[in-house]
Amino acid sequence: MSVKDKRTAKSNRVGTADRGAGNSAGQRAGKPTGQRVRNTAEQRARNSAPKAAPAWMADLPVQIGQQYEAEIIGISHDGEGVGRVNGFTLFVAGALPGERALVRVEHLKKQYGHARLVELMEESAERVMPVCGIYEECGGCQLQHLSYEAQLRVKRQQVVDNLQRIGKLEVQSTSSSSESSSDKGIEGIVVHPTLGMSDPWRYRNKAQVPFGEERGGLIGGFYAQGSHRIIDMEECLIQHEANDEVVARVKEIGARLGIRAYDEERNAGLLRHVVVKVGFRTGEIMVVLVTNGSTIPRVDEWIDGIRAALPSVKSICHNINVKQTNVIFGDETRVLWGSEVIYDYIGDVKFAISARSFFQVNPVQTEVLYGKALEYAGLTGDEVVVDAYCGIGTISLFLAQRAGQVYGVEIVEEAIADARKNAELNGMTNVHFEAGPAEVVLPEWTRQGIRPDVIVVDPPRKGCDAALLATILELQPRRVVYVSCSASTLARDLRVLVDGGYGVAEVTPVDMFPHTVHVESVALLKK
Repeated sequence: MSVKDKRTAKSNRVGTADRGAGNSAGQRAGKPTGQRVRNTAEQRARNSAPKAAPAWMADLPVQIGQQYEAEIIGISHDGEGVGRVNGFTLFVAGALPGERALVRVEHLKKQYGHARLVELMEESAERVMPVCGIYEECGGCQLQHLSYEAQLRVKRQQVVDNLQRIGKLEVQSTSSSSESSSDKGIEGIVVHPTLGMSDPWRYRNKAQVPFGEERGGLIGGFYAQGSHRIIDMEECLIQHEANDEVVARVKEIGARLGIRAYDEERNAGLLRHVVVKVGFRTGEIMVVLVTNGSTIPRVDEWIDGIRAALPSVKSICHNINVKQTNVIFGDETRVLWGSEVIYDYIGDVKFAISARSFFQVNPVQTEVLYGKALEYAGLTGDEVVVDAYCGIGTISLFLAQRAGQVYGVEIVEEAIADARKNAELNGMTNVHFEAGPAEVVLPEWTRQGIRPDVIVVDPPRKGCDAALLATILELQPRRVVYVSCSASTLARDLRVLVDGGYGVAEVTPVDMFPHTVHVESVALLKK
């Protein structure tokens, strides 16, 4: 489980109740069998009867099952087109802004509904043909049908919309890439153009591929949108080529050895996931077999087969997950062959990557993201910097190249252990790490005389804890750099800091995940 996963606890899937137990209880209570059958039949009939539509639905300007011409005016945070019909909002998968479309209404709420795209009556000039053969089935990408230049504009607008709607913050109507709003004396936050990739393909250094069975053979791919149905794949164009090669070889070896895939409904079978990690700069590969059991039959043949097919593999690990859960990793990981870690770089900083450690999946754009954070920190070499939510020390070590002292804090103890190892790996002595909640550790550091000039936060999608925001306002650093993976929680937290006396100078979106709806941002706040 990654650092960010551990921060945000996940619920295990709840199993269905044992229907047989209920029947036994009824029989013990002396209920006649015939009456039970009749009651069950009547209940089935009632359940299958069409339900009357709520009264409010009749007053809506659209009705379920009917077709309408919709004007598409935007894109939602899920990548669906936002359509308008008679002033009513309909979300339409596959539609793009500027298009007119014939749509069929499928679901309705009081304020909005969902509709299926029937026919495009007027296409956007930004519509392109997706290059992936399974794009319409797979849930991995949402924007391949939109030109990349338009994707970058959409992501900037997503940040702007959240700052205005959730944060109630004023944003400049036009962006300047060279000067902040405070420098120009203009009211409102500058939101710069999204920093994209020159080649927005093959950028992911990690694949987490679920395995299943189809027509008696192993399949491995990604889940269909909104389901746990596996779409088998031969290649994924946003993954590093080595990831595709590993998955293909595992399918071949597993089929040859008669390995059964895990069936989550029956909680049976062995192979659950294959996780592949690739060092972009080093070329090193780690393969992790995640299984529903502590032993892998004919494990030596697995190892020999993977090594023979993929000479760049430096580590083969086995993770054991016997829980009936949709969390990928279990608690125990063993090294089957090779090293416990592989290595890669962000800029000039070297990192050790273990099977379960969190490491940014787009190393090219990570350097862009951290470079912007470093720029916003405004370091001259003497500053004290605190990195909250520091993980395995990626941002901390990047900042330590320019800072006087860097203090990283993270609630996940295993991550702090990795951070210390990475500092030692790079010979950095001006960076210090401590495990614990940031809102507890930071005041303790203050009592020890450590007062930050700059605080950097890089929280999970849920944003910063309220207690940490309160601590930042107490400590009053001259700069706060907020690295965000969620535009909505970024906007919420910026509102808190602005109300506490900070000004948001500028925000830069960074496209870490081309062809998906996700966008990361870096915000600079000053006193």
